[in-house]
Amino acid sequence: MSNSTVISLRNIVKAYQKYSSKHRFNTLKSAFIDGSIFRDFKPEDVYLAVNNVSLDIKKGQTIGIIGENGSGKSTILKIIAGIIRPNQGTVKTKGRISALIELGAGFHPEISGRENIFINGIILGLTKKEIKERYEQIVKFAELEDFIEQPVKTYSSGMFMRLGFSVAINVNPDILIVDEVLAVGDASFVPKCLDKINEFKRNGKTIVFVSHDLETVARITDETIWMEKGKVVMRGYPRQVVDSYLQAISEKEENKHKKDKSDTKYPVDNNRWGDRSVEITSVILKDMKGKERYIYSPEEGISIEMEIKAKENKDDFGFGIGILNGEGNVVYGTNTFIEKLMGKKLKRGSHKISFKIPSLKLVNGFYFIDVAVHSKEGTPYDYHHLLHKFRIDSNINDVGVYRPDHEWKFDEGIEFKKI
Repeated sequence: MSNSTVISLRNIVKAYQKYSSKHRFNTLKSAFIDGSIFRDFKPEDVYLAVNNVSLDIKKGQTIGIIGENGSGKSTILKIIAGIIRPNQGTVKTKGRISALIELGAGFHPEISGRENIFINGIILGLTKKEIKERYEQIVKFAELEDFIEQPVKTYSSGMFMRLGFSVAINVNPDILIVDEVLAVGDASFVPKCLDKINEFKRNGKTIVFVSHDLETVARITDETIWMEKGKVVMRGYPRQVVDSYLQAISEKEENKHKKDKSDTKYPVDNNRWGDRSVEITSVILKDMKGKERYIYSPEEGISIEMEIKAKENKDDFGFGIGILNGEGNVVYGTNTFIEKLMGKKLKRGSHKISFKIPSLKLVNGFYFIDVAVHSKEGTPYDYHHLLHKFRIDSNINDVGVYRPDHEWKFDEGIEFKKI
C-alpha cells in the first residue's frame, strides 16, 4: 500500500447463502469456518455479492460507483467502512472513516436527536468535548433546531438523512463514504450536501460515492467505477463509464428476451465509445470565415463542423458538444436536449452539422472538443473524448479559463503607467 493510497482492497469476496429448505440447518459462517463453502454449497446455493474485487483509491480522490441493484456497490462501501467483513481478501485503510450508508443506521429511535449526535460522535471516534464543540454546527447544518430534542423515531426520512449527513461530515473524516441515502433528501437540502462534498474535495478529502443519479456521479467524481454481478466491469473517466453503462443497459433491455451471458464484455476505446449506429465520420474546427484553424485568439469565434453517417433511421437522437481545458476539466457543455431541441427524424445516410460560438472568450492554453451523438437518455451512439484540440493564443496572461468582457475604472486619485 503506497503512501498516496488510503483505501486498498485485494481479492475481496463477500458471499451470502441463498436460503432453501435443503440447507436450512447450514450457515455460511460455519461453512467458511470449516473451510468447506464450495463443498457444502453448490454455486447455485451461494450469492456472490462481491466477486474477487481489487481496488486502490488514492488520497484526495472522489470515486463514484454505479451499477444496477444487486451489483455489489453498497456491499463494497460497507466493507470499506468496516461495517461488514469480507469472506476472503484483505482491506487496508488510512485515516478516520465516516460513513453515511443506511438511513437511520446507528440511531436509537427512542432517544432524542441531541443524544444520538453524542452517541454517533463517540462511535466515530470523537471525544465528548469535541462533540460539544461541534454540536451547534451539526444541528444548524441539519436544519433541525426545532426538532433536536424529539425522539428520532418521530423524524421523517429526510430528517434522518439530514442528521446522519451532518454528523458524518462534522467529525472531520479523512475518508467520507456516501451511499444512495441522498436520494431521500429534501430537494433543498441535497444541493447543500453536494456543496459540502465539493468542499471536501477542495480540502483533499477522499470520497467514495454511490448513486443511481448518473449525472451527479459524472459531475462530482474524479473517476467512476461500474460494477456488475459483484465485479468491476470498468473504471475510468466518469462520462465514459456512465455512457458505457447506459449503453449496456440499453442493449440489455433490447435483448431482454435473450439469455443473458454472465461474462458479457463491453469493449470501449479510451477516447471513443458507442455502438456506432450513428457514426461521427469527421470533425473539423474552423473560424467564422470557414477557414480550418488550430490557433485562435480569445475574441475569435469557432465553428465545429461534423459529418455523421446514420446506419438506420432514428427518432431518438441528439447532438452534444463539450469544451475541456488541458487538464480535462469541462469548461462548457451543451446538447440539443438541453436547448429544448427534441430529435424527431434522422434519416439513414450521411449528414452535416455545425455548432458555432461567435466569441470563445477563453484564456491562454490548450483546449479539447468533445462531440457526441446520443439518445435522450444519454446512451451514446458515438462519443469522441479529447480527440479534437485547439489552442488559444493571447498576449494577456490572465488565469482561469473564461475571459469575460470587462472594463477597469478608477477615480482621479489613482494613476497607472503603461508597461
